[in-house]
Amino acid sequence: MKYRVTHSTRFGYDEAIPLSHNVVRVKPREHETQTCLQYQLLVLPAPTVRNDGFDYFGNHVTWFSLQEPHTVLRIAAQSEVQVLPSGPYEVNAGPTWEQVLRILNISPDREILAAREFVYESPHVPWSKELAEFARRSFPAGRPFLACVLDLTKRIHHDFKFLAGSTEIDTTVEEVFHAHQGVCQDFAHVQICCLRSLGFSARYVSGYLVTSPPPGKERLAGADASHAWVSVFAPGTGWVEFDPTNGLMPSDGHITLAWGRDYDDVGPSRGILIGGQRHWMDVSVDVVPIEPC
Repeated sequence: MKYRVTHSTRFGYDEAIPLSHNVVRVKPREHETQTCLQYQLLVLPAPTVRNDGFDYFGNHVTWFSLQEPHTVLRIAAQSEVQVLPSGPYEVNAGPTWEQVLRILNISPDREILAAREFVYESPHVPWSKELAEFARRSFPAGRPFLACVLDLTKRIHHDFKFLAGSTEIDTTVEEVFHAHQGVCQDFAHVQICCLRSLGFSARYVSGYLVTSPPPGKERLAGADASHAWVSVFAPGTGWVEFDPTNGLMPSDGHITLAWGRDYDDVGPSRGILIGGQRHWMDVSVDVVPIEPC
């Protein structure tokens, strides 16, 4: 499918901001099944300094500075993206989880070594004995690795309640696990914690989930939302994605924006500023199907 994606963010301040430095990651990522055909980023007021590049994980990044007083900052990105179906994956075939662990631990292969950095702890995802125990039920002896991960994905979807506004950005994985509720970002962190705590490589993926209106209803502009899911490394296959919020494996209805260790690596916008007192933020995301590929 081809999609037109509009991601708009507006910041407002009680007092004029004389200076701010900002980083945004809102250009859809290029990978095997996704191509960004067009991309445009508009910033108002116009930045004094603006540079584009890539971060450590290969995500597109724009850095800009505003050096004139302003009470509102608008960031609007519009992209045209082509997404092909991924897979299909034979989850009940391939190496067992025991074999995957052994390969991750001893293989000198460059791709394996690169994947190993996603086994370690990160700011939002510490290792946890408690979450490892929760995950182990999905990893019986001799079971194919991808089947184990899909089972864990479905368990999180079944056991945890999606409740908008129930968590903050600094809510810990343990707090989400004990409350058994949260949002997509939380469920991605929980699953990554489960997998890394068992010794597997798992990374955080941010992007958009294409939504459909109820039967008989028109699609509403701005009704789509940012989303988050998980990618795990399977030797011989590569990185394979799982969506614990919806209990499935993503295909052409998931649009990838960026990936990293956890949310801290891929947040769509962040910055530092002088003054402002209280501030507010509005975010609108709109994903419109254009045509089948």
